[in-house]
Amino acid sequence: MSDRDPSDFRYPEALKYGPEHEWSQIGESGIITMGITDFAQDSLGEVQFLDVPKVGTSVEQGNAIAEVESVKTSSDVHAPCSGEVIEVNDELVQHPELINSKPYESWFLRIRASDPGELSKLLDAAGYARRVTSG
Repeated sequence: MSDRDPSDFRYPEALKYGPEHEWSQIGESGIITMGITDFAQDSLGEVQFLDVPKVGTSVEQGNAIAEVESVKTSSDVHAPCSGEVIEVNDELVQHPELINSKPYESWFLRIRASDPGELSKLLDAAGYARRVTSG
């Protein structure tokens, strides 16, 4: 876990948050852009490697779809919704260290949601902040 005080982390209001510290931005036409939160990147430490699925991969909400490796550990990244991967951030795969300096700008992939109703299970910024601060 992080050594930083939970109140030091950013929780952008426009995003939704998953239970495993993923953020999701819900776009038009059911397109979800996702990455990991400030809290997650801080807990991992210096990120050195990112493995993401190929475009066209089908994903299920809550299942591991990517892996982040750091000097401390490796961690699975879980799908915020079921659907199909339509884009991956190749720049981030080549430069995964960007996750540490810009966690909310460093998106991993985009998913076309097959059931946008699943997104109602995600937390808003206030709910996620409460989850992080309560341990």
